[in-house]
This record gives sequence, structure tokens and C-alpha cells, in this order.
Amino acid sequence: MKSNQKERSKKYFNPYFGGVLLGLLLLLTFYITGRGLGASGAVKSTVVAAVHTVTPDFAEQSHYLSKFISDDNHPMNNWLVFETLGILAGAFLSGALSGRLKLKVEHSPKITSKRRLIFAAMGGLLFGIGSQLGRGCTSGAALSGMASLATSGFIAMITIFGTAFVFAYLFRKNWI
Repeated sequence: MKSNQKERSKKYFNPYFGGVLLGLLLLLTFYITGRGLGASGAVKSTVVAAVHTVTPDFAEQSHYLSKFISDDNHPMNNWLVFETLGILAGAFLSGALSGRLKLKVEHSPKITSKRRLIFAAMGGLLFGIGSQLGRGCTSGAALSGMASLATSGFIAMITIFGTAFVFAYLFRKNWI
């Protein structure tokens, strides 16, 4: 029984099948909502709701934040929030079913957990800023853009991966 659990915990989902499922989900999302996927809108809605809860006057007077606040439509009612919650729930369920559900920090033996977390936080922050400046995350800008055959989607994907290759080379000492 224990060896079966070990064997199951090492087996990962087939990435090609996962890609096909992602493509079908993207197609379904276009059909149902009229637009593609994208999780950065969920983060924006969460931030707007949090700022509005803590300092409502500031949020209502802010030129940027006030665009997302109305009496009729609460920022947390955005379907992207539920999409992101579904992603988190799916990741949790996948980890639980495969026996890989544990709290740990993956890092190279050459760096500490603290350094790994600092770099991950900086990368996440830069990615969040970039997704707002670029008006969408990789899912929204690249995948959905390419799925609709928009030139900007292809340019976004090339730029995202090109930049990733450059930064991976420059910061490789943090994981190799």
C-alpha cells in the first residue's frame, strides 16, 4: 500500500493532455463569456475590494480604483475571481489526489529558502505590475490573443517567452 502511494505521488498529469484541456477551456470561455481567460483581473478586483473596505473614501476618490466600484456591481462579483478560486481549488485537489500536498519551498541547494521566497515575491510583484501595464496577464494577453489570431497576442507571447529566456539565463544561479 505504501509503495502504491509513493508511485502515485511521483506520477504527474500528462502535459499534452493538460494543454488540450486548456485549449478546450479557452474555447468554452470564448463561447460562454465572449472573451478569453485571464487571472490578473481577479487580483485587481481583490485589491480594489480590499482597499475599498479599508479606506472607502480613498478608493472612491481615486481615479483608477473608482472605475471598478459601483453600487450595482461589487468588484468581487467578477467571474475572474471565481476562475482564480477554481484554479486554487483545482491545484489543491490535484496535490491531494496525487499525494503531493505538503508545504515546502522548492529551491536549489545553492540558495536558501529565504532567498528563494524573496526572488519569487519580487518576480510576482514585477509580473503583477507588468500585467497591469500590458492590460492582461499571459493568459489574457497571449493565449486569448493568439486564440483569436490577434497580432498583439503573438507579439505578447514572443515577448513574454523571450524575456523569460533572458532572465532565466541571468538568474540561473538561483536554481541550478
